[in-house]
Amino acid sequence: MIVIQNLTLRPGEPESKLKKLAARELKCSPADLKSFAITKKSLDARKKSDIRYVYAVAVTVDGDETEWAKRSGHASVKQPFVYEIPTVHPEKRPVIVGFGPAGMFAALVLTYAGARPIVLERGGDVDSRQKAVDAFRAGGSLDPENNVQFGEGGAGTFSDGKLNTNTHDPRNRWVLEQFARHGAQPSILYDAKPHIGTDVLVHVVRNIRETVIAGGGEVRFGAKVTGLTTDSGRVTGVIVNGTETIQTDDVILAIGHSARDTFPWLRDMGVAMERKPFSMGVRIEHRQADLDRAQYGRDRGKDLPPVSYTLSCHLPDGTSAYTFCMCPGGYVFAAASEEGGVCTNGMSYSGRGGENANAALLVTLHPEDFPGEDVLGGMEWQREIERAAYHYGGDDYRAPCQLVGDFLAHRPSTGPKSVTPTYAPGVVYGDLRQVLPERITEVMANALPVLGKKLTGFDHPDAVMTGPETRSSSPVRIVRGEDLQSGSLRGLYPCGEGAGYAGGITSAAADGIRCAEAVLERYK
Repeated sequence: MIVIQNLTLRPGEPESKLKKLAARELKCSPADLKSFAITKKSLDARKKSDIRYVYAVAVTVDGDETEWAKRSGHASVKQPFVYEIPTVHPEKRPVIVGFGPAGMFAALVLTYAGARPIVLERGGDVDSRQKAVDAFRAGGSLDPENNVQFGEGGAGTFSDGKLNTNTHDPRNRWVLEQFARHGAQPSILYDAKPHIGTDVLVHVVRNIRETVIAGGGEVRFGAKVTGLTTDSGRVTGVIVNGTETIQTDDVILAIGHSARDTFPWLRDMGVAMERKPFSMGVRIEHRQADLDRAQYGRDRGKDLPPVSYTLSCHLPDGTSAYTFCMCPGGYVFAAASEEGGVCTNGMSYSGRGGENANAALLVTLHPEDFPGEDVLGGMEWQREIERAAYHYGGDDYRAPCQLVGDFLAHRPSTGPKSVTPTYAPGVVYGDLRQVLPERITEVMANALPVLGKKLTGFDHPDAVMTGPETRSSSPVRIVRGEDLQSGSLRGLYPCGEGAGYAGGITSAAADGIRCAEAVLERYK
C-alpha cells in the first residue's frame, strides 16, 4: 500500500475530502485509488489561529506502487502488518491467571492457536463488577474480590480506556485491531491518542470473553489462585480457592498490580522478585473548559475534542514528577481493593463529556526510597498511605483533598472554589501533607509551578488534588528470563503490569501476547 502523510483539514471540514487530497498528491484522479483508509489522525494546535487535523492515509493503485509513490514527497510504500498465529495441540491446557488486558490477550492468542486455555479470574464478570463498583461509589460496602481492581477486564475497564503507548511493539497494531473487532470504535485504529471509554469497554471485554469460550477456552470467575504445585523446579498445577488443583505445565501469571495477597506466597515459595521504581501522588482536577481555552485560545465548540495533556519535569535536585492517565471530561474514581484503604484513579466515558478533566500527578520513587529491606517494601508503603488516607477521610472511604493554592501555601483547605471535585463516595477537605510522605509532597510542591509554565492553568489555585494515587504501576518485578519464564520456577510466565513488565492497557496486552507466544514456542 502507499501511505501518504501530512494531509490536513480544518476543524469542521469533512473527512470525505481526504480522498481528493490524496489523489492530488499522487497527481491522479480519485477514481484511480482502488482502496482508501485513514491510518493516522492527530490534532496540531500549536498555532491557535490555525488549528488543523493532520492525517496519514493508505491507498492502493494498479501498477507499480513504488513508481506511484515517487509522484509525492509525502508518500511511501509500506507493507501492512499481518500477525500470524500457529496452530498447536498441547497435551495439557495452559492456565492464565487474571483476565485483565495481559490475560485477555494471552487468552486470545492461545485460543486462536487452538490451545483451549483455562482463564482463572478472582473477581466477577463485567456485569457483576459494574454493580459492585456502582454500589461502592454510592456509599455501599467494598467487595475486596470484585471491584475496580479485580474482575473481568482488570483495572483498565474502569478507566478512560486509553490505548496510546510509548512502546513501539508491532503487536500494538494487532491489539487495536482486536479491540475494534470486539466492539470498540473503528477510529482507535488511526487516532493518535486512541481511547475507548468505560461505557464501551464493558461491552468489549465481554465480547473478548465470548470469543475465548467459542474457541474452546474456559473463563472462570470467582476463581482465585491461592498456590502452585511444583516438581523439581517446574510448575505442575495451580490451586484454586484453596481446594481445587488444575494440572498444567504452563501458567501465565497476569495477576495485575493490586494482587497484594498473591505476592507474599510467591515470594515465600522462592519465586524470584526484585524491587522496582514506581510512582505515587494524587489526582488533579481542572475545569475542562478552562483547559480548552488555554490550549485553543477560545471555547472548544463542537469541532474540536476536549483538550488532553501529558506533562513532566525533572527538578534540579534530581527528583521528577509527571502526569499520567489523563482523562478529559472525566471523573476521579474510588479504586480501593482492600478494606480500610483509600486510593484513587481516573476514568471517563467515550464521549468525554464531564465538566472536569483529571490526571494523576505522580512523583517517581526509587527502591532506595522504600521503607525497610523486604522485596515487597514498596507494596507495604502503598498500603500504609492508603490506610492513612482512609482514617483522614473519616473511615468511610471518603478521600482527602486540597486546593492547589492552599497546598502551595501550606494551609488546609476548607471547601471548593471554582472546581468541584468528582470523587465518589465524597471528599474531606484538609491537608494532604497529613496523608502523603514528605518525599512526595515536596516534589509535588516544586513541580506544580514548573508544570504550570508548560500548561497555562495547571497550577491554578482552585484546582483540586484528591489522593492518594498509589496504583499507577507495580513496585515489584517478578524476574523472568529471555524465554519469559521465571528463572526459579519453569513453566511460570510472569506477565503484564503486576509482574512489572507493562504500564497501561496496550503495553500490558502486548506483554500478554509475548507470553502466549513463548508458550506456543515451547509447544512447537
